[in-house]
Amino acid sequence: MPSHLLNRRRSRRVSYLAAVSVSSAAIVLATACSPATKATATAPAGLNNIQHIVVVYMENWSFDSLYGNFPGADGLAGAGRTTQVDNHGVPYVQLPQPLDSTKAAKPTTALPAPVKPADPRFPATLANGPFNLETYVPPTNTIGDLGDGFYQEQTAIDGGRMDNYVATDGVGALPMGYYDATPLPLGQLASRYTLDDNFFHAAFGTSMLNHFWLISGATPAWPDAPESLRAVLGSDGHLVKDGPVTPGGFLVNTAYPADGPHPASMPASKLVPPLQTATIGDRLSAKGISWAWYAGGWDNAVAGHPDPLFQFNHQPFAYYAKYANGTPDQAAHLKDETDLVTAVRTNTLSAVTFYKPIGADNEHPGYANLLDGETHAANLINSIMASPAGKNTAIIVTYDENGGFWDHVPPPFVDSWGPGTRVPTIVISPFAKKGFVDHTQYDTTSILALIEHRYNLTPLGSRDANAADLQNSFTFTR
Repeated sequence: MPSHLLNRRRSRRVSYLAAVSVSSAAIVLATACSPATKATATAPAGLNNIQHIVVVYMENWSFDSLYGNFPGADGLAGAGRTTQVDNHGVPYVQLPQPLDSTKAAKPTTALPAPVKPADPRFPATLANGPFNLETYVPPTNTIGDLGDGFYQEQTAIDGGRMDNYVATDGVGALPMGYYDATPLPLGQLASRYTLDDNFFHAAFGTSMLNHFWLISGATPAWPDAPESLRAVLGSDGHLVKDGPVTPGGFLVNTAYPADGPHPASMPASKLVPPLQTATIGDRLSAKGISWAWYAGGWDNAVAGHPDPLFQFNHQPFAYYAKYANGTPDQAAHLKDETDLVTAVRTNTLSAVTFYKPIGADNEHPGYANLLDGETHAANLINSIMASPAGKNTAIIVTYDENGGFWDHVPPPFVDSWGPGTRVPTIVISPFAKKGFVDHTQYDTTSILALIEHRYNLTPLGSRDANAADLQNSFTFTR
């Protein structure tokens, strides 16, 4: 998006964006080295009943954009003021026509973004407020990709006003669109088990950054990143030039791993050097607890012929030296989706499993449709629940980030990394509360906290050390 759009409405902005101009080193040290991380978590009563934790990580929808009409949830009916404002702070009379940015795959170079045409499936103007996408585009079809970024999401949140999503994303009215996912396959599972309606993605902005937070609870440092890749902020903390790396040397927007699978077209100077910091995988391995990250299309990507919809930036462990190409730990823990299917069939499911669908099945607007992703994920979940492991498994389905979609609930301000916008999260298990909406405040690091508490692991940072661990979504009486 043009940077000048982010430099307006300064009088309405608060700490969300300006705080990024503070030294990020102190923030990361506080996140990764808090005294709270020195204590090893203790498994609360009941958690030992869970023998398998499975995390299904979907893509790019806010809570209201899928579950705003879910019975009993804090959704659209209680949203109150939903008016969006333009870059001068003036409410839109009508929202602009959505744009069409559908494409085969995410771009892998820094070429200028193509001009997005108006999407003729939508009317030229829409009322200023949420609107039902299915009126114009069924969930079997794709809509445009809204996009998002570390700085842009903070602008959209607008200090908790939640009123600048349309102006910031630059794709017309799309951020205010929603589907009712209640009758869809994952919505049906939410109806049977537990839906968490106060769950926020951990860090502002992109898929890649939130994948890092899922496995490490921190933003990775790239202190010697080239200047050409660094964002530039003005003296007032506002964005002048965007980039994947903050001025303080932290990786927040999309870049690719030097020693993991990456697009063949990327020059070496733009690839992220191998990371050395700790991950939840390291914690689990140190305790001898089995775990794996499964990804659709992984084997083909490692072999050098990736599927066009394989997303390299959705494979966070591949950025770390320990899991680099050719290492024993990569072979042991980073696996293909077909291996997960085999593990379920042969009753060899790991104690902790992360699953990332390939692009066609991850629900990401622009290159995937909602229903195919819902069906694919639900089929996998049902196969796990029907397997011998199902009787003592907890499955958490969540979304990496909001993908630019609006939500009416302001995220809590915890630190300068986030959390970001509210996203859907479903807990599926024999131990999950049935037909329950959990209003407890969670974020992505709550998943880390659950794993750490179940297996008595030392927290990775202050965020997961202090996060609620999803236990209110469970009951350990049958």
